[in-house]
Amino acid sequence: MSRAEAADAFWDVGSEPGRAVVALGVAATLTAVTIDVVLVGRLTMFFDLAFVALCLALAVLVRRGDFWTVGLLPPLLMLAVFTFLAIIARDTIADPRDNTVQAVVSGVAHHSAALLAGYTLCLACLGWRARREVREVLV
Repeated sequence: MSRAEAADAFWDVGSEPGRAVVALGVAATLTAVTIDVVLVGRLTMFFDLAFVALCLALAVLVRRGDFWTVGLLPPLLMLAVFTFLAIIARDTIADPRDNTVQAVVSGVAHHSAALLAGYTLCLACLGWRARREVREVLV
């Protein structure tokens, strides 16, 4: 393996278009939700860990031109999933007697650490990749 090949580690060379990464994010998040709800009946730490790992993976996979799309994706993804769950299976994220808005807020509040960690890792990875690519162009 040459030095140039070693420098191009897998996290440096994201080549997937933004639309594909968004579709992957939605599919993977819904898969994690389905597994957690089927096995436990509610969202647990499994969902949180899967969400954090997914946020980092999406930031690694996306191409340079679509950083903006993935930079906005984690909070929108969690909000969309919790809104979906609040409508169809409210008891998985909140008290069944809560209304939809209250269930969404409750779900986001209970999983805010995962959102913060995932979003931070996503933005840090995107920033690192952008800085590294700018540095390579200047050299």
